[in-house]
Amino acid sequence: MSDVVSTSSEASQSPISSPTLSVSTVASAVENMNPSQEDIDKAAEFKNGANAHLLKANYDEAINLYTKAIELDATKVVYWANRAQAYIKSEMYGLAVADASKAIAIDPNYAKSYYRRAVAYAAIAKPKDALKDFRMLVKKAPADKDARTKLAECDKLVRKMAFEEAIAVADPPSAFESLELKSMVVEEGYDGVRLGEEMTEEFVQDMVERFKNGKTIPKKYVYQILKAVRDIVYNEPTMVEIDVKEDQVLTVCGDTHGQFFDVLEIFRRNGTPSPQRPYLFNGDFVDRGSWSTEVALMFYAYKWLYPNHIFLNRGNHETDDMNKIYGFEGECKAKYNELTFKLFSESFSALPLACLIGGKYFVLHGGLFSDDTITLDDVRKLNRHARRQPGQEGLMMEMLWTDPQPEPGRGPSKRGVGLQFGPDITKRFCENNGLDAIIRSHEVRMGGD
Repeated sequence: MSDVVSTSSEASQSPISSPTLSVSTVASAVENMNPSQEDIDKAAEFKNGANAHLLKANYDEAINLYTKAIELDATKVVYWANRAQAYIKSEMYGLAVADASKAIAIDPNYAKSYYRRAVAYAAIAKPKDALKDFRMLVKKAPADKDARTKLAECDKLVRKMAFEEAIAVADPPSAFESLELKSMVVEEGYDGVRLGEEMTEEFVQDMVERFKNGKTIPKKYVYQILKAVRDIVYNEPTMVEIDVKEDQVLTVCGDTHGQFFDVLEIFRRNGTPSPQRPYLFNGDFVDRGSWSTEVALMFYAYKWLYPNHIFLNRGNHETDDMNKIYGFEGECKAKYNELTFKLFSESFSALPLACLIGGKYFVLHGGLFSDDTITLDDVRKLNRHARRQPGQEGLMMEMLWTDPQPEPGRGPSKRGVGLQFGPDITKRFCENNGLDAIIRSHEVRMGGD
């Protein structure tokens, strides 16, 4: 088998590497509720240092110093609230909720604690919990205009979700059924390459150039691409098994999150997708970045062009909850229309959840499972079409959300969704399934390490 390259504009990670701080590490810290004056003074020094790192976006170091401050003096609400903010910036939303809750217990009148817990709840798609905290925030700080704005936005989201839930049907019809592609016309003024019944390299190259210049493509072509790729990936297995030939180098690319020009830089350095240069994009194509439609359409166009050489795993951001919170839904509506988002949503739900490279490398977006008896055969048999969204529990959710930790065993999720698993869990899974390694994404690795 030829080389397997792992790269990303945000993150790709080996099975054993893990964040600097884990849930169990933080939980084991001794909280000093009866500090001496010496402890109080030293804790304040740590806090000031942490604040400086927080301002410079050195979040890991800020968390370390806030933790040292709390170990010396756990009575100061600001230490807990500030560490919650550092956790939010590091996307450790479960830990942020825990710290903000601790801060509220120490001082129920410290308004920032409610704000930070609300932000963390909203980030993990728990808007009802966020709404309660935003209401309390406004009660504690009635003159704060930003608090009132956040409350109104959250209230609107909760009402919208309640309405959608009320009108939802158990098995909604496919948005693709209403498409009449043959009768659709290309918008007047489009001066790009025309798309026929099949994808062409010429069209892909022209589309990419249009995107680089801030242009879009006709809605008819968007719908054609989405339908073609939905049909391709729907018929792929839940775990796609890939054999890499001697003349190929497969690149596994982690979270791209709407960073269109970062992806183009990867292609410039590494080569554009082709039969000799296959790619596996390991989830989180969209959200956060403002070029998510461009990234997703480019990946989809390449998938249509080279269906057996481009592979797409679903990530936790190829889900409706994340897309509503982190921007992809709004981007689709702004650049195209609401139907575009519905078609993307349905195509995301058809994506495979994992790949197996050469029988030895298990690739998935999140990580391993809460049950040691789960095997690759269980992944193969998983009916991902049974429901479109992963929910808050179950095998699909764990494949999209879980993270490694340095300590053995399993622990609660730093994110507030899923769980964390230790190197012993990884070792056992690899041994039980004859694997050499697990390749995952889902986390920022500073410098790409």
